[in-house]
Amino acid sequence: MAHQWQGVIREYQDRLPFGPDDEIVTLGEGGTPLVHAPALDEKTGARVYVKVEGVNPTGSFKDRGMTTAISQVLQTDAKMVACASTGNTSASAAAYAVAAGLESAVILPAGKIAAGKLAQAIVHGAHLVAVDGNFDDCLRIARELTDRYPVALVNSVNPYRLQGQKTAAFEIVDALGDAPDIHVLPVGNAGNISAYWMGYSEYAGHTTLASMDETALHLPPVATKTPQMWGVQAWGAAPLVLGHPVKNPETVATAIRIGNPASWKFAEAARDDSGGWIDRVTDDEILAAQAFLASHVGIFIEPGSAASIAGLLKAADAGKIPSGATVVCTVTGNGLKDTATALSGRSLDFTPIEPTLEAVARTLGL
Repeated sequence: MAHQWQGVIREYQDRLPFGPDDEIVTLGEGGTPLVHAPALDEKTGARVYVKVEGVNPTGSFKDRGMTTAISQVLQTDAKMVACASTGNTSASAAAYAVAAGLESAVILPAGKIAAGKLAQAIVHGAHLVAVDGNFDDCLRIARELTDRYPVALVNSVNPYRLQGQKTAAFEIVDALGDAPDIHVLPVGNAGNISAYWMGYSEYAGHTTLASMDETALHLPPVATKTPQMWGVQAWGAAPLVLGHPVKNPETVATAIRIGNPASWKFAEAARDDSGGWIDRVTDDEILAAQAFLASHVGIFIEPGSAASIAGLLKAADAGKIPSGATVVCTVTGNGLKDTATALSGRSLDFTPIEPTLEAVARTLGL
């Protein structure tokens, strides 16, 4: 009988801070496809795989960390969870709160969330509070709220979030048989690059600064190496590249429109300890990468996800990718999250034709 995926906590319980009798909140997250992309091989001279996190239950990688964060909340007296969000976190927090029987509150920057993501938070019953400010303002308020009231914070500053997100690195090693040479990720609040580095390091038997679970570090290593971690930010929201916070970040990639990442120091450690780098790409490069992946690989992603592909292509153009290297790019969210951006500039004027085979064939040039 085929193995039925149980969600990331049950699948990797020996490497996560939960016991077998702990109550777990899961929607079946994880186990996402690792897709070989020959079109990217041709562009880069490497062997490139795409880790497709948009097929998680709420359509983004956030579900990996939310199962661990919300499961931990059940061990406390909190009856409400809260987050600041540019979209994907709100969808995930609201969904997992419903599954756990908790209320959820979302502090969001007014007018800065793609409609698909906002719809998810609404239908899951979250309490939405729009703030006249950016994501960094929202996170500050969310932290103050959870410090003063019996509400649990489930942004990536919650260490249980990174514990769940590190499992994507485990899955990649399990699929490939070892760690890749290079791993490329979008960087917004910087929790994901930090979590992947934690996962790769633990699977190689190394200690990481961010680790909470000492028992996991004493398990036999699975990987023989760790990859270089390459992070990619949007040009108008690139504080890690510039070396200082960006007061008013702007980019079409709303998921990574963050000017002062909460996991800044962890991300720098992942970059430096792995011998990697963090660079930035323009909105035009992001949208071109989104279109390329859809039309040449068959994967539709939101703009924030496309930063990793754009960064990979930019690095290839600069001759930074060793020939034959194994590269993994994480694409973090489903393209259906933000269809307005994807369709912008495309003609949607479908002139009807007569309902005959001949008319269809003629239109198709057959």
